[in-house]
Amino acid sequence: MMSPSHLHLVGATAMVVALLQSCAHAPAAPSSETMAANSSSDTRSYVVRLKPGQDVKAELEALAKANRLQAASIVSVVGSLTDVALRYANQPTTTRLQGHFEVVAMSGYLADGEFHCHLAVSDGEGKTLGGHLMDGNVVYTTLVVVIQEHLQLRYRREVDPKSNYAELVIDSRL
Repeated sequence: MMSPSHLHLVGATAMVVALLQSCAHAPAAPSSETMAANSSSDTRSYVVRLKPGQDVKAELEALAKANRLQAASIVSVVGSLTDVALRYANQPTTTRLQGHFEVVAMSGYLADGEFHCHLAVSDGEGKTLGGHLMDGNVVYTTLVVVIQEHLQLRYRREVDPKSNYAELVIDSRL
């Protein structure tokens, strides 16, 4: 059984059902695009259940802000949506779909002020679509999201001279 110090609740809009603590075990080799925490760095995991009618992006951004996340990754997502809002690759506008959709994949990162996630959903016929997750993805029955916070890292954006876009920069908090 978890002690009360291991439980963590996040606001009224998202319910965190468990807070688990673990250590990073296999750091990746550092490069110009990757910064790995050493093997003694801590991580913190949030397991969040979103309820019918909640907007996925708004709820995850609120969680990041309420918990002052500085660097976190989406680890796992299972659930369903009634409204889907995606920005397809290299397109300027959001595509909106309504119906019943299963979330088949979602990945990305978040921090207070940073949010970049991709979402793939399938319809009742198995047709699968994916793209950049935008505002307006509404939970149908439930959406369970597992988030891992990297306690020694900080995410921010900086314009990359090669792409001319504000790209992710990973810094050490130390």
